[in-house]
Amino acid sequence: MTSFDPNSTAIVAVHFQNDIVGPDGAFAGFFRAEIERTGVLGTAARLLDGARAAGVPVVYTRVAWKEDYSDLNANSPLLGMVAQTGCLKDGSTGAAITDVVTPQDRDHVVTHQRVGGFAESDLDATLRGLGATTLVFTGVATNASVEGTARGASDLGYRTIIVADACSAGSPEAHAASLESLGLLAEITTTDEVLTGLAQPAAANA
Repeated sequence: MTSFDPNSTAIVAVHFQNDIVGPDGAFAGFFRAEIERTGVLGTAARLLDGARAAGVPVVYTRVAWKEDYSDLNANSPLLGMVAQTGCLKDGSTGAAITDVVTPQDRDHVVTHQRVGGFAESDLDATLRGLGATTLVFTGVATNASVEGTARGASDLGYRTIIVADACSAGSPEAHAASLESLGLLAEITTTDEVLTGLAQPAAANA
């Protein structure tokens, strides 16, 4: 059984935004088919609800830019698509976190402008402030922002855990390849294993 201490664990929910995971979002052509096939949003919602019930903080990362994209450094094809499609403008419906996994009152939301959530953001400070030393990742896309943020977490010294069935990518192959690569830096687990570990912390850590 994967063991967790709820007092030092946080869930990091990556880029569950309408433009990325929604049926009509700018990136729907890339990610929506796998989101629907895997049911990842429902799985993520179950993970987040279980974490909250166990007293584990939930931290969302969301990517958003100014209306004129003056804060966008489109130094990669992925970020170049943002300007081309006019998506993820701060304050827009597309940049908002989708209703299926909407943040609750005690959750935290960190906005950033890079693919990985730690670059030039308050994410590390927020997590340190919560006393988190273990980070459990859910989000889209596995091989982009989830992997980028998880690699940053590992480099910063966090115990890093990827919930495989609570993440998805543009294809099963991309998802699997990312998990294989991340297996060198993080623990790969499932939603059921995380929820069991959080529900029985004393037994799990005995």
